[in-house]
Amino acid sequence: MPIVIDGGRVPKLLALKNRPRSERPASKQNGYIRIALINNMPDAALEDTEIQFYELFDAAAGGIPISLKLFSLPELPRNDAGQRHVNNFYFDINELLNDRFDGVVMTGTEPRQQNLRDEAYWPVLTKVLDWAETNTASTVLSCLAAHAGVLYSGGIPRHRLSDKQFGVFEYKKVRDHALTAGGGDTMRIPHSRWNEVRADALESCGYEVLLQSAQAGVDLFVKKKRDSLFVHFQGHPEYSTRTLLKEYRRDIKRFLRGERETYPNMPQGYFDAAATKLLSDFGDKVTANPGEELLAEFPETAVASGLQETWQRSAASVYGKWLKYLVSRKAEASSLSSMTPAVRG
Repeated sequence: MPIVIDGGRVPKLLALKNRPRSERPASKQNGYIRIALINNMPDAALEDTEIQFYELFDAAAGGIPISLKLFSLPELPRNDAGQRHVNNFYFDINELLNDRFDGVVMTGTEPRQQNLRDEAYWPVLTKVLDWAETNTASTVLSCLAAHAGVLYSGGIPRHRLSDKQFGVFEYKKVRDHALTAGGGDTMRIPHSRWNEVRADALESCGYEVLLQSAQAGVDLFVKKKRDSLFVHFQGHPEYSTRTLLKEYRRDIKRFLRGERETYPNMPQGYFDAAATKLLSDFGDKVTANPGEELLAEFPETAVASGLQETWQRSAASVYGKWLKYLVSRKAEASSLSSMTPAVRG
């Protein structure tokens, strides 16, 4: 079944082999699961994130028809190209707040303030969180959005890590839940973050931790809030195979420009031995005599050829079960609606 992109011809999605096959408004797509994607990623990752979630939904759907509508929080800082893309292909956030969706997925963004409550977008973000509790069957919050969600609803603070949690980490299933049912006892999930929320604080506020790692902390946790099941990821199951490589190159570029003091560590659990050797040699060269021009020698093509897809199957499994949950909730609502007696005048 097709994934319908509601309202616009999003350029990079139309270039995909499994491109959207229809663009009619969602109101004309009977039986489709309506999902709002609130894409708050920085400009450099804005369009890549569209592709990542599109491909994840495509892999997870298993025949479930999906209508996807794009939004972004309006107070996010963007350059001219990023703002133009949002203006051309995304819907106004007020349209979201005056509608209902089966599900919503909200991404994070790069924090600019130590306290998330001081971010310019905090007021509208909290409006979205309040809206989601009664206007969706389930809400997915990714990375910083997950941190913002638990801070707002439970006052749970995030904690700064001593180094960036960066790489692909193995998580154990620590509680039975429909979202993680089936498969083995572990899942691999990509992470890229400087902060964390901790299991003890989450559990004391009624959150159920589903995936946890001794090395990397909590990943997936859930809590029912009024009508909506809130699903939180500290990591990024939607990431494509090369995303961490692109982020590593970006961090190296920041070092060479003097925007960070230390040379970045490689993502863990991601590169094979040959790639690790190439990147170590490159790191030795540029740290000995830093200069932005050396970025042209970054061995991206050689490294990318050896990357393995080690988390996509698990990601598709979790999101596939999430989509089935949305289908079941939609069916329940339809059944209840059909049982409501007609009002006689």
